[in-house]
Amino acid sequence: MQLVDKEHKMKLLYDYYMKYVFIASAGFMTLIIVTIIIFVGGQGLLTFSEVSPLDFFLSAKWDPMGSQFGALSFITGSLTVTALAILLGAPLGLAGAVFMAKIAPPWLSKIMRPATDLYVAIPSVVYGFVGLTIIVPFIRTYFHVNMGFGLLAAAIILAIMILPTIVSISEDALRFVPKSLEEASLALGATRWQTIWNVLLPAALPGILTSIILAMARAVGETMAVQMVIGNTPQLATSLFMPTSTLPSEIVVEMGNTPFGSAWGNSLFLMAFVLLVLSLLMILIIRRIARKRVV
Repeated sequence: MQLVDKEHKMKLLYDYYMKYVFIASAGFMTLIIVTIIIFVGGQGLLTFSEVSPLDFFLSAKWDPMGSQFGALSFITGSLTVTALAILLGAPLGLAGAVFMAKIAPPWLSKIMRPATDLYVAIPSVVYGFVGLTIIVPFIRTYFHVNMGFGLLAAAIILAIMILPTIVSISEDALRFVPKSLEEASLALGATRWQTIWNVLLPAALPGILTSIILAMARAVGETMAVQMVIGNTPQLATSLFMPTSTLPSEIVVEMGNTPFGSAWGNSLFLMAFVLLVLSLLMILIIRRIARKRVV
């Protein structure tokens, strides 16, 4: 009896201390994130002491040697590439999730799920190298353009990279839909496709939207793969085959050459801060969607 009481007291003691360990860990992580935001934002906002906010956000003229720091082409490039990647990747990812969750036999689904998850482990530079050696020459040959670098090449690479995120989360959302909804639809005479389209997809919509927004967050912050195929030219793209640049790719290209504290360096920090703000907005949207019930 005394031994049982002693073990019980030890478990309560462990629970007591572990609670504070978790609280301290969460507080430490929050402190790191807030510190990063304050540092990047504070350094970036120094840009406005030498550059007008209107010039930075509404001008596409980027010439550090001429003290022109217009980031409109980079912001537009990031948003355009992300939107194109979602347009290409979201339907394919959703189709794959539906197949794995509701159509594929169990043995095939057990093989495909780990295979899909393995895509996440592939380094982004590998995707970029594949794009550089296969997709860019393909676009140059079959679309009869001069270079092949540009928005389309970057969007195709990003669409491939975001597929595992959309497939995995959307599949989980579909599997968590109560079986009674599917059975009721089939019992009323609906076909399998009618049930999937009219019952399962609407019921799993919050999870599907979460997967798409997470994929957007991945796409908008991607650096190396995009940097290798987009052309890295500070100009507004007027076609899918025109080289341009994005916020992450321009930062990685120029950060090593800029003096810290200069208007040039501060502009790059401000671009990084814009990326942080975009990511935070997407996280807030995800949390908003997650509050909704699946059904």
